[in-house]
Amino acid sequence: MSDPEPRWLTTEELAAWRGFMKLLQRLPGALDAQLQRDSQLSFLEYYVLAGLADQPGRRMRMSDLAILANAELSRLSHLVSRLEKRGLATREPDPANGRYTHAILTDAGYAYLAQAAPAHVARVRDVFIDVLTPDELRTLHHSADKVITRIDDLS
Repeated sequence: MSDPEPRWLTTEELAAWRGFMKLLQRLPGALDAQLQRDSQLSFLEYYVLAGLADQPGRRMRMSDLAILANAELSRLSHLVSRLEKRGLATREPDPANGRYTHAILTDAGYAYLAQAAPAHVARVRDVFIDVLTPDELRTLHHSADKVITRIDDLS
């Protein structure tokens, strides 16, 4: 029995796929450049600080933070070490389970993030939000949720 013929992408599907892949490749760099220039933060560092700022007590288990940041735990550990050296974050054992470690956003880290956020949000608006209509943003949000659900279902 032979394998079924592949379902090749149509011209329109291929154009959409290539456009999306180009967006995935270029958007992080456009955001990273602004953050590096204005705040001396990488995009991932900003994302980690913002993720911690959104948590109760501005703290999160390192393993959960790695999932949020889509980073290997060892890479995240190096990143948090850099943030610790700058006084923006610290680590301590999880009080509920000492086998885990919490990353904690310091007061200085929160203040630094608050100072970096306006320029970053302006850049996000400039290159992403303001070039799309409200309907396009809703469609993109809905589409992203559908793809993420599918990925999660297949994992």
